[in-house]
Amino acid sequence: MPTLTIEGVGTFEVAAGTRLVNAIEQQGVDILHACGGNARCTTCRVEFIEGEPSAMTKAEKEKLEQRGLTGVRLSCQIACDHDMTVRAISRLEGSGRADAGGPPDAAIQPPPEWV
Repeated sequence: MPTLTIEGVGTFEVAAGTRLVNAIEQQGVDILHACGGNARCTTCRVEFIEGEPSAMTKAEKEKLEQRGLTGVRLSCQIACDHDMTVRAISRLEGSGRADAGGPPDAAIQPPPEWV
């Protein structure tokens, strides 16, 4: 089982293949996912401290480029398949939103095309 370290929260074992957005939320972190984890809104942003995956979905790459975002990744587009350390930077607290967003599916959506 991979370990996920969330800065300021702790280190946890997660089931291999768990979407990062879901793994973070399962640890009680109020990470945003306004679009329900479908790579449309970029609210599930994280910064990698260690263990950033080298592969990226086409949807994540396109959305980050559209928004001009660098140095961040979309947690809805990453599967926990190795040890990683992240900073959850897009949180419900202080966002002004009523809720974090609809629950993301267990599988990466849209179905991943890796680049």
